[in-house]
Amino acid sequence: MNDAELAAALGVSRTPVREALQILEMQGLVQMFPGKDTRVTKVDQENIMKLYAPLAALHSLAAETAALLIQPEHIQHLHEINEAFAKSVEEQDLYQAIEYDENFHNMIIDISDNPYIASFSSSLQMHIRRYKYLFFQKLPLEESQSAAQEHREIIHALEAHDSENAARLMKSNLLRSLEQFQQSR
Repeated sequence: MNDAELAAALGVSRTPVREALQILEMQGLVQMFPGKDTRVTKVDQENIMKLYAPLAALHSLAAETAALLIQPEHIQHLHEINEAFAKSVEEQDLYQAIEYDENFHNMIIDISDNPYIASFSSSLQMHIRRYKYLFFQKLPLEESQSAAQEHREIIHALEAHDSENAARLMKSNLLRSLEQFQQSR
């Protein structure tokens, strides 16, 4: 990427583009070569294993906390998101399925009302998102459909205010993705 070309394409000066690229470099998403160009960093499959474990722990904590705070309107919205996720999986619209999956998990994080979980999770998600599309393309349809069933079980645990089960199911849901990733390599 060339910052001057990006600035021209976006209709802004080079300064905000360079600042944005510096932030992306600090996050490990790009590597800058001053006076030359900026490159998107390569996807290192070994790092996904290091990313998923803390993400699973954070989401598990979010589910545990959300189970105590959840309201009926949250339950309804989670069901709606999950049904849209299941439909996207069935139609093999993987990009949309990934979006709904993230929305489902992010809503539970929002319900947990803990800005630290949200912040740390968001940081990890930036890196994991790079792998997701490639990974989901390799999964058999029935594996992706099982995620929708796992989401239903999480919703039922949340609805029952069963924080221990909600946490366990959430962690299992995320770690299953890691296990499937390892098996697909």
